[in-house]
Order: sequence, then structure tokens, then C-alpha cells
Amino acid sequence: MRRTARRSLVIWLALPVLLLAASCGPDVEQQASQMTGGDPGRGKMAIQKYGCPACHTIPGVTNANGLVGPSLKGIAARVYIGGVLENTPKNMMQWIRDPRAFAPRTAMPDTGVTEQDARDIAALLYTLRK
Repeated sequence: MRRTARRSLVIWLALPVLLLAASCGPDVEQQASQMTGGDPGRGKMAIQKYGCPACHTIPGVTNANGLVGPSLKGIAARVYIGGVLENTPKNMMQWIRDPRAFAPRTAMPDTGVTEQDARDIAALLYTLRK
């Protein structure tokens, strides 16, 4: 199977899982934690610590009204991260830690996010389904 065809198949197989998870209501934080090994509550603090609100609008995060980067509203339901990576927990955490490894010309800086903080931030981002 060609690489593009395999990628499309993976995306279409993962999409129902994400959509099903999005409809589960109060268990969203628990599911996000299981997917990432992180904690959405700590993720909210880490987002502040690394200055993410300066560039991004992030629902539920105080003063996160940045307009430099894209709004992160609904990021959990998107197919791609940064326009270049399939939206999986592993890719999300790698993007958060080193976005220029995947998109050298991205405006998103390397902010020195630790592995655990990346897990926590990703957990919070995977709660943003709508």
C-alpha cells in the first residue's frame, strides 16, 4: 500500500475513535489523561509557564487570547497538527517539545518544554474537542 494511502487509512481509522471520545462528556479529562499520560489541570499551569497564551487563543485558559499562532479551539478533533503531523498523542507531544523538527519554518518557538509538561499540555489540548 502506498504511503499516502496508508496515511489516509490511519486517519480514517483514528477519526471515529476521536469522535466517539468527544461525545463522552465528563470523562473527557480522564480520556485525555489516558491518551497522553498527562494531567489536564497541570497542563493549564504549564501552558501559562511556557507563555503559550501570548501566541494562541486557548479556550478555558485565562488570558489566552494570542493571535500570532492559530486558535487551539477544537484541536483534539483536527486531523493534523501544525499542518504537517497526524494528530496523535505522540505527535502532539513531539510537536509541543520541538515543532521545528517537523516544520523548520514554523513561527512556533522551541520553549524548552519538558517531557512531563508536554504530556500535561497535550492532555489539556485533547480536552478541546469543540
